[in-house]
Amino acid sequence: MFTGIVEEVGSIVRMERAGQAMRLAVKCRKVLEGTRLGDSIAVNGVCLTVVELGDDVFAADVMPETMNKTDLGHLKTGSPVNLERAVAAGQRMGGHFVQGHVDGVGKVVERTPHENAVLFTIQVPKELTRYMVDKGSVAVSGISLTLVEVGADRFTVSIIPHTLEATILRFLEPGDPVNIEVDIIGKYLAKWANAGTCSSETADTLLVTGKSGGKE
Repeated sequence: MFTGIVEEVGSIVRMERAGQAMRLAVKCRKVLEGTRLGDSIAVNGVCLTVVELGDDVFAADVMPETMNKTDLGHLKTGSPVNLERAVAAGQRMGGHFVQGHVDGVGKVVERTPHENAVLFTIQVPKELTRYMVDKGSVAVSGISLTLVEVGADRFTVSIIPHTLEATILRFLEPGDPVNIEVDIIGKYLAKWANAGTCSSETADTLLVTGKSGGKE
């Protein structure tokens, strides 16, 4: 489990492809502190298991399913990546619950300066926006962000200067792919509603307010 608060931007130093799979090596420093073989590190929002450790590098295996569902296969040597260690018990929850299980790949379609922020418009597969609500949460390449507006096949997020400089968002331009993980609460509520346990209106209320509308 992760929070979506990026700890460090690393860089790809090695990519060993074997058919549809790959071993990825990442140069970094901060996320190696206290890390052991078998630990989890989110790379651009993808939960990967550490299988090699060096003084300033770790490596992880990427299976075919992950290659097909994320943007990791589009990376190249030197590409910057967002990194976050799995959350520790008792740690502050600065973002939201992020599993590191990417739901699909989106595409940056617009990047617009807006006073002290930058507004990103990201196009996504239409089936993902049903789990999104205005002012809800979404993980974009592992970054916990607040949704500004949600459309049929796209959404916007407003990025403050700190987040821009502390993540790979500063490098992204229109046309670039990004990993998208919708809020797990939204997925559970949608399944609950589809199973007939509650109406879609009730599910929307729960997602937005966290309340059932009944007695507290």
